[in-house]
Amino acid sequence: MQHFAALLDALTYTTSRKRKLALLADYLRTAPDPDRGWALGALTGALDFPAVKSSTIRALMMPRIDPVLWALSRDFVGDTAETASLLWPAPQDGAGAPPPSLHEVVETLATLTRASAPGVIAGLFDRLDASGRYALIKLATGALRAGVSARLAKTAFAQGFAVPLEEVEEYWHALAPPYAPLFAWAAGGPAPVLADLPRFRPFMLAHPLEDERLDLKDYAAEWKWDGIRVQLVRAGGAVRVYSRSGDDISASFPELLGALPFDAVLDGELLVRGSAQGGTAGGAASFNALQQRLGRKSVPARMLREYPAFVRLYDVLLLEGRDWRSAPWKSRRATLEALMPRLPESHFDLSPLIEAADFAELARLREGARDAAIEGLMLKHRASPYVAGRKAGLWFKWKRDPLLIDCVVMYAQRGSGKRSSFYSDYTFGCWDGDPEAGAELLPVGKAYSGFTDAELKALDRFVRQHTIARFGPVRELERKLVVEVAFDSVHASKRHKSGLAMRFPRIHRIRWDKPAHEADRVERLRALVKD
Repeated sequence: MQHFAALLDALTYTTSRKRKLALLADYLRTAPDPDRGWALGALTGALDFPAVKSSTIRALMMPRIDPVLWALSRDFVGDTAETASLLWPAPQDGAGAPPPSLHEVVETLATLTRASAPGVIAGLFDRLDASGRYALIKLATGALRAGVSARLAKTAFAQGFAVPLEEVEEYWHALAPPYAPLFAWAAGGPAPVLADLPRFRPFMLAHPLEDERLDLKDYAAEWKWDGIRVQLVRAGGAVRVYSRSGDDISASFPELLGALPFDAVLDGELLVRGSAQGGTAGGAASFNALQQRLGRKSVPARMLREYPAFVRLYDVLLLEGRDWRSAPWKSRRATLEALMPRLPESHFDLSPLIEAADFAELARLREGARDAAIEGLMLKHRASPYVAGRKAGLWFKWKRDPLLIDCVVMYAQRGSGKRSSFYSDYTFGCWDGDPEAGAELLPVGKAYSGFTDAELKALDRFVRQHTIARFGPVRELERKLVVEVAFDSVHASKRHKSGLAMRFPRIHRIRWDKPAHEADRVERLRALVKD
């Protein structure tokens, strides 16, 4: 556990991707089994311990620490795990038992109930130092936030064992922590046996288009639909639906599991059908409708009726025993087109190609994309194979320009990890009428990105100097600061007082020069709703 705690500390205190890769690769080479496999699972979000919450840790501290000291310390530090790990009192009987291994900790956490968790965790705390306790809390509550994505972890694994990244990705998603077959293969053993498993294959991705001088004779254009990219896999009689990151989201879309009648791996966009009132281009509803289905472990019958899912197909990777990924795009497209009559129209359709004489015409088509709830355009080289990740010159995405609106910052909250000392999460609003006639501000969104480190420090200083009330970790601010917010779309929402929810809001510009009463009104956002 101490070895893992040292790794977590080192990862937390570096922002260098190269350094993170080196730290992870070294740990994976030198840590024993199964600790290194559990660490890999923890860092990539593959472990879950539902009996332990942040409230468990706070309740554990209350009998041991003066509540005022706890509140002041937590407010200053900005992180429950760090505060608890530093304030935990030393065992009364002197030195405790030896520190547990990561394997012991994981096995122990997996057996806990809400009732047993406090006593067991207290015993583990007594066996660890402050860094070990911090790592334990982060592990147990699922809040590591060490800046390690699944992609970075796979790259570190490949780098550490000098094995091909593409092969690591082929095996990764079919295995579960502590990944014993994966480590055995990397050490020179046989490849994991994965035949007849409906496993994920890495997606091919696109680079942003920066040069509009591509020859459209070499590239095919198609819409970039406003859903989520998925992979539908059937093998061994089982069907799975995977997200772009390789997460199994089959439970959220059960109607798709019986819709693929033959073994295949298909790439497409997951959408839901639009109603007569809420439909958009190609019979798909807006992303807000799809969002009602995402993340659900079970789906009510009413939702299946109101928001039926389907997949708009882009590509074919494997089909009935043949791997098509090395074939050129034009051959894969012809194969996919020939495949469509074998698929039920209720659950599948084909993403159409866009005909344009030149980039000027393509740009005009792109301009109208927002009204059709489309993200933009994709340009795919007709000779390109299907390769994992982003390969230069093969696929490009030409997304629509973001929408912009001026909002007033209303509330602020501290961030996590390296931002725990800064107020970096901002809730902002628009005027519900004329501010000079007494209109109120209605919250319309929250953002924690889009600004530089220097701007973050200036924003943090503003928050501290203009706080008018505190609500736990949240500070209410004087209505003085205007920010220009970029976002992709806005939808109706019953969960918010304004009745609106933005998609992907981020700070585009800080308007230090603009008075708050000149910020935009809610009516402008409501006019953009396409639901």
